[in-house]
Amino acid sequence: MEIDEILGFALSLAETEESFPFGPDSVVLKTKGKIFIILNLASEPLSMNYKASPEDIIEQRETYNEYVFPGYHMNKKHWNTLHINRYMQAKVVQGFIQKSYHLVRKK
Repeated sequence: MEIDEILGFALSLAETEESFPFGPDSVVLKTKGKIFIILNLASEPLSMNYKASPEDIIEQRETYNEYVFPGYHMNKKHWNTLHINRYMQAKVVQGFIQKSYHLVRKK
């Protein structure tokens, strides 16, 4: 998925808003005032921090070990970083986004 597709999908989720609290190079997506995605537009490769359940964190890192890493500048137990690429299926990335959204929203 491309960055604009990720952003468009995330913004399509109910009560999602974008902001730039860390400057113009990081898009923060929130629901009900809580962060569920951070898109880093200045990194190479582009990256996305997203929340995941502790059960899913390790599995995602092992399954997608070329693209998913412990959350950069985040709590490694609850956040992963995805290096955005064209090789991962859109439905997988959308699943990461939806799960992150629901984990944050339910609190």
